[in-house]
Amino acid sequence: MKGAILAGGKGSRLYPLTYATNKHLLPVFDKPMIYYPIQTLVSAGITEIIIVTGGPHAGDFLHVLKNGEDFGVDHIEYAYQEAEGGIAEALKLCEDFVGKDSVTVILGDNCTDADIKDEVKRFSKGSVVFLKEVPDPQRFGVPVFDKVDKSRIVRIDEKPKSPTNNYAVTGLYIYDNKVFDYIKMNKPSDRGELEITDVNNRYINDGKMSWSELQGFWSDAGTFESLYRTNVFWTKKKLGQDQEKKLTNF
Repeated sequence: MKGAILAGGKGSRLYPLTYATNKHLLPVFDKPMIYYPIQTLVSAGITEIIIVTGGPHAGDFLHVLKNGEDFGVDHIEYAYQEAEGGIAEALKLCEDFVGKDSVTVILGDNCTDADIKDEVKRFSKGSVVFLKEVPDPQRFGVPVFDKVDKSRIVRIDEKPKSPTNNYAVTGLYIYDNKVFDYIKMNKPSDRGELEITDVNNRYINDGKMSWSELQGFWSDAGTFESLYRTNVFWTKKKLGQDQEKKLTNF
């Protein structure tokens, strides 16, 4: 199993914080944001990882991550995404790195303390999407469950105005290497990007998609609100409630 962290984009929703550096290198409590998805993969036993990044600050990752040894990574590679072509396009750049293996994919702004080790160990073929109940599902892809068999997803709606439930498709997936064939079948969406939701729906249509609910905390950190929420969680988790109160009462 290989790991891919997709950390491109301009981070425009976090301007002016991202004028000076890549969004995924912004601090989340005491660590750069990118440390958290690395931790998720390494804790699941995935130690061969590729980082896909882009934009004017892409070189900053080399200074921060170096060769990955400090994080328990055995092998780290980097790929450059020249334009904002979507999550699926970023994943496409990982094809040579993944080779004949499967790949666990996580977005660089996803910060979670969930343990996905069992799902990684059990995985053999097809795909797995990780879901989480959220207060604002309209910001994400939302699964539509079969009316009879609630364990089966019949499709994923991308950022629906009226979500059918409060589950969000998090930026965490497991794919076999057929994912690259699915990506090549896709055409750019109306916003000119290759959408990962289209890839997931192809797996669903072929009966090769399963899902798992993340246990514990999960949040993206791509907006000011979610970045704040993520910082608050990790501050409390690492310092404890009492110490966190001291920090906020100075």
